[in-house]
Amino acid sequence: MTATIGTDVHALLENQQKEFRARRTSSAAERRARIQRVIDMLVARRGEIVEAIDADFGGRHPGYSTVNDVLGSLAALKYSRDHLEEWMQPEQRSAFAPYDQLGATASVQYQPKGSVAIIGTWNAPVFTLLSPLAGVLAAGNRAVLKPSELVPRTAQVLAEAAAEFLDPVDVAVVTGGPDVAQTLTALPFDHIVFTGGQAAGRSVLENAARNLVPVTLELGGKSPTIVGRSTDLAAAAHRIAVGKATNAGQLCVNPDTVYVPSESLEAFVAAVRESYLELLPTATGNADATAVVTERHAARIDGYIRDAEQRGARIETVPAEPIDATDRRRPLRLVVDPPAAAVISQEEIFGPAMVVRTYDDLADVIAQINAGPKPLALYYFGRDTDEQRAVVESTTSGGVTINDVMMHPACSTHRSAGSAPPARGTTTAARDSSNSATPERCSSRPTWIRAASGGCCRRTARATAPRWMPRSPPDTGPNPTPSHTPEEPDENPRRDHPPGTRHVRDRRPRTGRAAARRTDGEDGGGGTVPLRRPHRHR
Repeated sequence: MTATIGTDVHALLENQQKEFRARRTSSAAERRARIQRVIDMLVARRGEIVEAIDADFGGRHPGYSTVNDVLGSLAALKYSRDHLEEWMQPEQRSAFAPYDQLGATASVQYQPKGSVAIIGTWNAPVFTLLSPLAGVLAAGNRAVLKPSELVPRTAQVLAEAAAEFLDPVDVAVVTGGPDVAQTLTALPFDHIVFTGGQAAGRSVLENAARNLVPVTLELGGKSPTIVGRSTDLAAAAHRIAVGKATNAGQLCVNPDTVYVPSESLEAFVAAVRESYLELLPTATGNADATAVVTERHAARIDGYIRDAEQRGARIETVPAEPIDATDRRRPLRLVVDPPAAAVISQEEIFGPAMVVRTYDDLADVIAQINAGPKPLALYYFGRDTDEQRAVVESTTSGGVTINDVMMHPACSTHRSAGSAPPARGTTTAARDSSNSATPERCSSRPTWIRAASGGCCRRTARATAPRWMPRSPPDTGPNPTPSHTPEEPDENPRRDHPPGTRHVRDRRPRTGRAAARRTDGEDGGGGTVPLRRPHRHR
């Protein structure tokens, strides 16, 4: 279903809200059926979707699109489908004095909001629509989806598939440019979910404010990465190189600025070069490399590099080959110690380039991170558990991964992102749709320095957390891999955090209170970073 501005969009919302007013609640069976229809649509059209994404990017490996957009979306949909009934149950609370002495009882009943607008972005064009849709439908809501105009073929495939498989009273897809998004966000939806850039996010907030519509934003930012002196430098460089090669660095939690000890700079640059060349020995014409999505985005990144070089920064190009103007695939550019006035020092890169800065004192790095906008993700590499604790407790970010990058969004019992301005609000699960979840952090500690197995997540309450914590489903492990078929992916949706929360994950198994308080010795591969004593689930 393709919308016409001012007519179809308004009609879609009116029809959905009319149906919602007539039937404010829906049974678990009805919600499961709606989610299942989306699953059936995605499985049936997965091949067309992957081909459309490849065409829109001008080159993106079908394996990555299958894992990230198809399997990732299916995992979120199936997880919500299979857990929504438990999420629908009321939560019993303690009545406050003196009414508890008079026989009073208290409970919380979660109710759907109504109609939700979901505006996706181009770097994960299907996942950023269908992953939030999973929670929206599980909560009993209806939805209007708007794919990014930068991936028009993908948007058209989704619109045609939705018209075939879905009832527009439940879920509709509208396509078009920024004018359609402006129209959507100016309408009186009951909630708006937006993934994209900060400038567009401000516009969404301004439009929604006119109707007092609550908004969930995930906007990205300059995710800092700290390489500690206690780390295995080659292993850290390899993990960072893998992160930069993934989708050509076009991910909201991609490492943006890496802080390296001054004495380790040359060794780090050499290690990144070696690892990146193993992954992508060439850029131009390499089918394994993802292209920058548009000429405008490629020109933006190239402009950042020229500006930094003119200001005296050192540029290391990996692989060292000339850029082909007819191909949007770009080599990785390492920009070493650019001045603060350089554009690349101030703006999110969101592409195949990375700032590398040297430091002598970790306290200076923490101060620099805290002086800027709160990042969506923060990464630390090192064995020193005291230093790990200092980094996590002295900074604020949407999520933290230790000894790897981009791992914490896979922590399925928590919601990724939560520090305003990068992200605010949550709609990923039934209870999240009411924006009533407890603030929490999840940290990922991959133990590649010393072999270890297993994994778990632990909720920890921030100082602002309420006394209660919602029940959470068990952690389901890492993200799906290409070995899983689209029909049966791992059930591991990524979750959005509410405001003022942080996502932290520890991948080592542990049990008991003593283990929760444990910190490891020299290997630093596991351990926890307790901020407050965890509250018991009710």
